[in-house]
Amino acid sequence: MQPRARSGRLQAMDSVPGLDLSQPPFDLLDAGQQSRLRAAVDMGFHPAGTTILDAGSDSPHVHVILKGVVRAWDERSEGATLFADFGPGDLFGAWAVIAGRARHRYVAEEDVLDFLLPAGVFRRLLADNPAFAAYFHEGLSLKRRIAAGDQQPSELSELMLTRVRDAQLAPAIRIAAATPIREAASRMREARVDCLLVEGRRDADADPLGIVTRTDLLDALALDARPPDAAVGPLARRPVVAVRANDVLFQALVTMTEHHIERVLVDDDAEGVLGTLGMAEVLAHYASHSHLISLRLERAATLDDVSAAAREMTTLVRHLHAQGARMSYLMELVSALNGRILGHVFDAVVPAALRERTCLLALGSEGRREQILKTDQDNALVLADGFEWDGLADAMQRFGDALADIGYPPCPGGVMVRNPAWRLDVAGWRGRIEHWRHDRDPESAMALSIALDARPVAGNPALFEPVGAAMGALGRDEILLRELARSTLAFSTPLTLFGRMRGSAEGIDLKKGGIFPLVHGIRVLALRHGVTRHNSFDRCAALMQAGALSSELGRDVPQALAVMMRMRLGAQLQALAEGRDADNRVDPGRLRRLDRELLRDALRVVNAFKDHLRDSFQLRAG
Repeated sequence: MQPRARSGRLQAMDSVPGLDLSQPPFDLLDAGQQSRLRAAVDMGFHPAGTTILDAGSDSPHVHVILKGVVRAWDERSEGATLFADFGPGDLFGAWAVIAGRARHRYVAEEDVLDFLLPAGVFRRLLADNPAFAAYFHEGLSLKRRIAAGDQQPSELSELMLTRVRDAQLAPAIRIAAATPIREAASRMREARVDCLLVEGRRDADADPLGIVTRTDLLDALALDARPPDAAVGPLARRPVVAVRANDVLFQALVTMTEHHIERVLVDDDAEGVLGTLGMAEVLAHYASHSHLISLRLERAATLDDVSAAAREMTTLVRHLHAQGARMSYLMELVSALNGRILGHVFDAVVPAALRERTCLLALGSEGRREQILKTDQDNALVLADGFEWDGLADAMQRFGDALADIGYPPCPGGVMVRNPAWRLDVAGWRGRIEHWRHDRDPESAMALSIALDARPVAGNPALFEPVGAAMGALGRDEILLRELARSTLAFSTPLTLFGRMRGSAEGIDLKKGGIFPLVHGIRVLALRHGVTRHNSFDRCAALMQAGALSSELGRDVPQALAVMMRMRLGAQLQALAEGRDADNRVDPGRLRRLDRELLRDALRVVNAFKDHLRDSFQLRAG
């Protein structure tokens, strides 16, 4: 234990100057509440080495550091571990006042001068000000909203907050499959719509609802020389892509981008079909740059055209990030565009007649739909059993070279289709998966982890189904799961660098210290519980629904992941703007105080999630 001697309050005074009440969370207080707090605050002095607050104990004060550094220690069965450094402007001890017990042991690393907020006054402020109370009770969620409030309001907020049902929907006009083209065109003109829903045709296996657009009718008459009295049924496209009425407009934009379409059906579980939503209606709320990239990809005739469209991606990301786009939406949109790019390149090197015998897989962050900026190529190929093509190796080399030209560098570990080890037939993949199951070396564990995020993006997706099923079956192997989960604990949480900069000027690696433990831990839990979703946010929601995550972790883990991904992206965009290489490091010295607090809270969630994994997979020492 650390000594307690000499720690205490300075002589009381009527009002202590220097406490900045314009910063969160004190800016949530009204003028009267700030005045009450300012009149009650005292000051304390704690010599270096003094224990200011013991873990598990109540506190008579909430502390705000004026000068010096306080270290927070986690008390665990295996001994004390350093949790975080707190520096000038940082607040600690609030949980001890609210819950009656401190989460950590707080020790003065050097002489500390701090403001002392009396517990009684602090509790009264919590009771009188719901927003102030929510800041401490809701944690990351509210702090993120406060941080977002520092940004200028933008048109993007309309896209993020407006539900599809509240947009200007076009009526859903239904016609029979036998309706003549002439009559269908007349119905469009009368209803002032540019598409019609075509009800079921005679084929028993056909989807009951199709869609035909004004362009479809024009092409049928002008290009295919169909007579005006021909039935519209054969022109209808199926299946009809739909979005939910309660989705936000940004999600509809992602869906249109991913499916190469400009209109979707709007469906509600209770009310049925509400209408259709087109790109024009979405863009009426926000003039997104993404539709321009999508249009360029749609019209791309050469790989040079694809490359030109892909070069716009970083500009799009920079714009949406600056406008405050939610990370999950931003990642989905970028993933949809990346999928289009991969598909174009794949189709350019694989003849159309052979695509049904092949399936291109995106792996890693692209497989999870979590890639934002262009990173290393991570892909694989599934071939139909017995399929042989002499030009396969050359085509996959050209595929990799084309991606490199576009800006996706080769994977240093060779996880890409130009490597024969990552292009196998279905039987070969099943054998590889069994090998990964029994061979517990680190290289196999890493390869399996990458493969678990596989997602079909081009070719015949049906070829992946038996491969995906074989990987899903690994969830019944508890020994394998335990070994996979153990790697989540390989990197320490970099909380000791907060409060003031220490050590390397390169900053902290957020991927190793924060993002990887969450992403990989969620991935392993998803495998254990049979969750087939790939995105970390979707996996987390499914795990909470399955009872594999508490409501608290189910709420906090996605928030923490979004915080760290956003801060990493901000640092990467800043690096690119300064002509430096983008990496996974963040310099805490460049962060605002609220952002440092957000990041500290996010890393606290990482530690709590690691504890959950230790308990779930029995990984604790002893």
